[in-house]
Amino acid sequence: RKGPDLGYIDVLKTVSEKQYPAVLDSLNTLSACAWKMNQPILDLQIEIFNNKGDARLKVASPVSELPPMPVITEDMESKDKALLYRQRMYLQQQKQDTYSLWCTDLYRLSIANKFRDEMFWFPHSMDFRGRTYPLPPHFNHLGSDNVRSMLLFAKGKPLGKYGYDWLKIHLVNLTGFKKRCSNTERLEHAHTIMKEILDSADRPLTGCKWWQTSDEPWQTLACCMEIAKIERFDGNKEDYICHFPVHQDGSCNGLQHYAALGRDQAGAESVNLHPFDYPKDVYSDVVELVEKTRRRDAEQGNETAQALEGFIKRKVIKQTIMTTVYGVTKFGAKLQIHRQLKDIAEFPQDLAWKASLYLTDTTFSCLREMFTATKDIQDWLTESARLISTGTPVEWVTPLGFPVLQPYFKRLSKAESKHDKFKPNIMKQKNAFPPNYIHSLDSSHMMLTSLYCMHAGVTFVSVHDCYWTHACDVSIMNKICREQFVNMHKQPLLEDLS
Repeated sequence: RKGPDLGYIDVLKTVSEKQYPAVLDSLNTLSACAWKMNQPILDLQIEIFNNKGDARLKVASPVSELPPMPVITEDMESKDKALLYRQRMYLQQQKQDTYSLWCTDLYRLSIANKFRDEMFWFPHSMDFRGRTYPLPPHFNHLGSDNVRSMLLFAKGKPLGKYGYDWLKIHLVNLTGFKKRCSNTERLEHAHTIMKEILDSADRPLTGCKWWQTSDEPWQTLACCMEIAKIERFDGNKEDYICHFPVHQDGSCNGLQHYAALGRDQAGAESVNLHPFDYPKDVYSDVVELVEKTRRRDAEQGNETAQALEGFIKRKVIKQTIMTTVYGVTKFGAKLQIHRQLKDIAEFPQDLAWKASLYLTDTTFSCLREMFTATKDIQDWLTESARLISTGTPVEWVTPLGFPVLQPYFKRLSKAESKHDKFKPNIMKQKNAFPPNYIHSLDSSHMMLTSLYCMHAGVTFVSVHDCYWTHACDVSIMNKICREQFVNMHKQPLLEDLS
């Protein structure tokens, strides 16, 4: 990280690698996972791509599928010309976006096709907070639903006693249909829809297309195909060699860390840090609160609230709830919600921006109401960073000994500049500290889990707070994940930071 005229602001240069060996070991563990391609899914995506794409399945269409540009003629009235000009501008933008998406899909599918018969790896790197990312930028397991569905572990493992159950639970998790149900109920639901699962696997484009109703359609289809193979396996199902990655996702992970830091019992319960028979879903809780506010506003004559009736769904505001804890601005949240509303065909698009403004304000207000302890810690971190960054950039050490320094600076004017031409950017330093600190804890927990999984002989891959492993090892990974979260938060983290 280079700060001009401040030399290299690289805290790693001044710290021995002996201070953070666990961090480097974890990075190597993540990079060592071997992958192979899910060929049936790859072939199906190529087929749809070659047949002019499918917007519902997020496979890009070529530009030729867009309507032609409206023609403006001399004899038109100025009002009609202005309307057509706006339409042309909109279509031109749509054309550029469509072409960009088409190129991205072409490149991604070309890479996948190149490796269709090969084993491959994703070397990992870290950002300044210790968060890990795969180095290949266009095709990796952090990618979209389309990309994730194409990936399988190169190493297979027998399903064992409970592996098949975990695979079926994973399928129901991917659909998003049973968020409030226990694992037992999700498993029972998988049994009741076995006919649809097998139909999806056998006739993905000509059957009942149940998989296309899922939150994650491509990963759902890949899971359907794996279940179909197991159902038709001649031997004992426990001996079936499974390469399929099963995910275990954090429940709004940022809020989990804030709840643990602040020993906030109510907050902890809302994000599943407390054992219940049925899982809590903080996103649905916030949606209910937002819907309650919308109904009240609609009754009072608010037209935007009235237009949003029936459209306030979990998917519309989930990203905003998730990123609020990481310091998303109101403008950023508006863009997130606007993007979701644009994807709903039934919603009147001329009201999309106004509705996104309304939903952002309402969501922020409801979150403040629900998570008061989180707000207190955020405020303390922000104020601390403001005071520190008047002289130096904010820096701290993660629980695994990894040094972090926030690389946000701004150029000094000639009048201000005596020795240095740059100083810490106070606004960026203070706004970024709360999310960056939580990200550094999140990363430390992931690294601890990866190392203990490696010692237990369990394959481990992470997409930040979503952990992947073989179906037979889910129970072991779950135990390690919880033990390491508790062990990390038993340390006096806020006291040490203070």
